Amino acid sequence: MATIPNDFKDLLERPIVVTLVTLMPDNQPQATPVWFSYDGSHIWVNTARGRQKDRNMSERPQVTVLAVDPDNPYRYMEVRGTVDEATEDGALEHINSLAKRYVGRDDYYAAMPEQRGKETRVVYKIKPVKVIAG
Repeated sequence: MATIPNDFKDLLERPIVVTLVTLMPDNQPQATPVWFSYDGSHIWVNTARGRQKDRNMSERPQVTVLAVDPDNPYRYMEVRGTVDEATEDGALEHINSLAKRYVGRDDYYAAMPEQRGKETRVVYKIKPVKVIAG
């Protein structure tokens, strides 16, 4: 497992929207802005079953997470990694915690109640394999 440099850990501790890059079936990169959390060893991203990033990570576990400092766009960290685990257990609680962190709402579905119960949430836990910080 790659180590996150101490002077760049803030990019994983702050509520920054990162870019998640996954691989399409033809190996073309697919990039999506996402909320995330970091547990000290893995980057956690949350999505709904059936979305493109869900299908991509399920079939091809190699991913990249790009975190750009919103205060200095030339300061960034690219984390190349692999999906270590995908789980639906605790995924709803995780997306609610991300909603609290990013927009101050306890309930992710509060702004879109019509979606509540219509999708299955999943957490992907990404193990850093290579870190490039600049």
